[in-house]
Amino acid sequence: MHRYFIKLSFDGSKFHGWQIQQNANSIQAELTKALIVLMKTEVEITGCGRTDTGVHARIFYAHFDSANIEDIDSLVHRLNAILPFEIAVQEIFQVANDTHARFTATARTYEYHVIRNKDPFLIGKAWYNINFPELEKLNKFVGILLEYEDFTSFSKLNTQTFTNNCKIFSAQWTEQYKGHLVFTIRADRFLRNMVRAIVGTLLMAAEKDLDETQFRRILDSKNRSEAGFSVPAHGLYLTKIEYPFLNK
Repeated sequence: MHRYFIKLSFDGSKFHGWQIQQNANSIQAELTKALIVLMKTEVEITGCGRTDTGVHARIFYAHFDSANIEDIDSLVHRLNAILPFEIAVQEIFQVANDTHARFTATARTYEYHVIRNKDPFLIGKAWYNINFPELEKLNKFVGILLEYEDFTSFSKLNTQTFTNNCKIFSAQWTEQYKGHLVFTIRADRFLRNMVRAIVGTLLMAAEKDLDETQFRRILDSKNRSEAGFSVPAHGLYLTKIEYPFLNK
C-alpha cells in the first residue's frame, strides 16, 4: 500500500465543514464517495484539519492509502468530473507512508475577509460590515496578541483538545483594495473557532476603544465569555498548509 496526498480547494457555503457528519453534507463525505466509485474499493480519507460549516479553503490537503495508482492525472480528471462544482481537486501525489495530512503539517494560514462596500459578487464570500474599524486600531491589538501562546479565551467550549497553546508566527490586517479588508494569521495550529473569535474580539476591542490593559485582561482571563463574538463563517478561508517536505 502507498500513501497519497490530495490537494484540493472548496467553497464551503453548502457544506457542514470538512468532517463526515450524520445527516449532513460534508467535503470529506463527497470526496470519499467519489474515490470509492472510481477506485472500486473502500477508501478512508484523513484531512489536514477540520473546517467549520461555511468555511472555505483555497488550499486543503488530505491523505489516503491505496495500491499503486498507475494514472494519477486521469484520477484527478475523473474526480473533478463527478465531484460537486464547489470542490476542485488540484493534484494527487505519493508521499512517504508515515506522512500525515494533519500531524505532519508545521503551519497553517487563514484569511478573514471583510468588505465595507456592498458587492453582490462577494455574497457568501466576505463579511459585509459598513462600520468596520480602521486597520491601525485593529493592528494595535494584533501586536499584543502575538505575545501570547494560550488562547483559551478564543476556544470553543467543550472541545476535545489537550492544550489551548498555539504559536502564532504572524498576524496582520491589510487592505487588499479599497473597502476590502483582510486579516491574515499564520500559526502552528488553531483551536476550533479560534480565528473567528479573534476577529470578533479585535472588532469589539476597537469599537469599545479598549486600552492595552483591558485587552490583555481578555487573554489572561482564559474565559471565552470575556472575549468578543465569533464573526460569520463565510468570510473565513484556509489559504496555506505547510509541510517539511513540501514547498508549494
